[in-house]
Amino acid sequence: MGRMVLGLFLGLILSSVGLYWWQGRAQVEEKAPPPPEVEEASSPEDLPITDPADMTGPQPPEASELTREQIRFFRYDRNRDLTITRNEMLSTRSDGFRKLDVDGNNLLTFEEWAVTTAERFDGADSDGDGRLTPQEFATTAPKRVAKPKCRC
Repeated sequence: MGRMVLGLFLGLILSSVGLYWWQGRAQVEEKAPPPPEVEEASSPEDLPITDPADMTGPQPPEASELTREQIRFFRYDRNRDLTITRNEMLSTRSDGFRKLDVDGNNLLTFEEWAVTTAERFDGADSDGDGRLTPQEFATTAPKRVAKPKCRC
């Protein structure tokens, strides 16, 4: 019995929504501007013809494949000036907090984190200018560990 009442109620709602939609559509069409006057087309020669060879558009951007090291470099180089400043390097190191806990108390202070990251940056900055070039940054790449082969 409850399903029948629910079905009748939903049917009433759907029909009222449809009625309101139909009435609203009729009012818009009622006040629509008159259709423009159509001039008789005299011949197909009056239609504009365009030569595709004359058309020019913007050049599509060139896609370049980035190496794994370039992708890693640009994660740190936020302003894309091809150098990594100390602030850029420090701002992206939030994932390594647990690895940087020097005193082993499971709490990482900002000082512990900043000192370790600054030492890593200074170790990679071979010319000591406070910026990492792509070649200098490549020395900070994590060493890949070979996965053991399956002994099936």
